[in-house]
Amino acid sequence: MTFEVLKKSLGKGTFGKVILCREKRTSRLYAIKILKKEVIIQKDEVAHTLTENRVLQRCKHPFLTELTYSFQTTDRLCFVMEFAIGGDLYYHLNRQVGKYKEGFSESRTRFYGAEIVLALGYLHDNNIVYRDLKLENLLLDRDGHIKIADFGLCKEDISFSGRTRTFCGTPEYLAPEVLEENDYGRSVDWWGVGVVMYEMMCGRLPFYSKEHEKLFEMILQCSLRFPSRLSPEAKVLLSGLLVKDPNKRLGGGPDDYREIQATAFFKPIDWEKLYRKEIEPPFKPQLSSESDTSYFDSEFTREAVQLTPPAVRNGPLDTLDEMDEIQNNFVQFSFHHGELGSSLRENSEIMEE
Repeated sequence: MTFEVLKKSLGKGTFGKVILCREKRTSRLYAIKILKKEVIIQKDEVAHTLTENRVLQRCKHPFLTELTYSFQTTDRLCFVMEFAIGGDLYYHLNRQVGKYKEGFSESRTRFYGAEIVLALGYLHDNNIVYRDLKLENLLLDRDGHIKIADFGLCKEDISFSGRTRTFCGTPEYLAPEVLEENDYGRSVDWWGVGVVMYEMMCGRLPFYSKEHEKLFEMILQCSLRFPSRLSPEAKVLLSGLLVKDPNKRLGGGPDDYREIQATAFFKPIDWEKLYRKEIEPPFKPQLSSESDTSYFDSEFTREAVQLTPPAVRNGPLDTLDEMDEIQNNFVQFSFHHGELGSSLRENSEIMEE
């Protein structure tokens, strides 16, 4: 496969960038996440990166972003993902709050929340805990349906009784049991659902401080406060999801996501129709073209895309042994749907596998 790099960046992170590309053979657009192997190794992120690749390869669900290919060059790892052209909910909620001084309506939040619950329920049914729910990881496709992205913090092989204890995630979204460094299970994801649904309906986080120590104290000790406009059903749902004891949390029992589906707040949802995408989304992105990036932060989309060549080092590290060591970390990475090779093209230059 050969991909033409369009001059549009969609985002940037600690380990690499996401850019918009077109597959030459089919003319389809994809978002390609490009990570530098050396940085991944230096930051001790090899395991997380390989986990993300495995989860993406094995999981197929309407509300999870789909991996089409993954391939590698001598110095980079590339995830070729479907392009969720509608941007993320962080962008949309900020625009909503800026314009109307309040969050989404309960009906809009219900729609997004229901699709998120189905997607996380699917992961849990496959013994995967997501662990990184936040607005930035909740994307919209061209029709306005949810696409959960970024699976680097997933933990595999966690059944209902399974536990893990890694301290990871985004500070504002960390569950109390993670902060207390206790063993925890899949109900951390339902705490995350509580936080993002609170944000959507209230226009702000349930607990917030710029100082992490103060923030963590609030998450562990402070009670929830709700705007008066919230319905009783919404308050009951959020109160259940944001219970500090994971064993008493809504969704924390063996029925998992089915407990959440059964709440009064979600009573209007026909779950079968929702799964089949037969319910019209409350918002549909207004697009001018197939490559429209107007729902992405202009800080990134204005940035010129450059694929820098591998760094040339002057020391003794740049040896065949070292290169072999780097490559050995990623032997099982590539995923081609039966294709034999992939490359990136920019200004007629090709980065080949």
